[in-house]
Amino acid sequence: MTKETIAILGGTGPEGAGLAMRWAAAGYPILIGSRDAARAEATAADLRSKVPGATIDGAVNREATEKADLVVLTTPYAGQAPTLADVAPALQGKILVTAVVPLDPAAKRRVPNMPGGPAAVQAQQQVGEGVRVVAAFQNVGAHQLQDPN
Repeated sequence: MTKETIAILGGTGPEGAGLAMRWAAAGYPILIGSRDAARAEATAADLRSKVPGATIDGAVNREATEKADLVVLTTPYAGQAPTLADVAPALQGKILVTAVVPLDPAAKRRVPNMPGGPAAVQAQQQVGEGVRVVAAFQNVGAHQLQDPN
């Protein structure tokens, strides 16, 4: 059975890299998405060293989205709208899992009652009805994801 290819947009950050490492260890082909292809490939190379034999490649966000079966968004909240604007055409017909949570930088916690609704609701509005948006992984810390034990 062939496993679906998962693109992680924001995969160069701690949460995205942690999810990538775990899914790669489970045998899923991973595409690390970033605005910077070189940074995406550097993260992919680092993860391949941690998960020998894994299929992990880096690409710009749009290319990663086009090649993926499932897309996961792990950017900071400020990066959600520009990232989704870039990849929305390539997302059509796919599932987008968003781990994005608006944070208050001073308090280091979730911002309650966002004017546009939760980040996942905003994401759905940004990408349109042709994409199924699901919110997940918002309660799991990056340090936990990166610990293989």
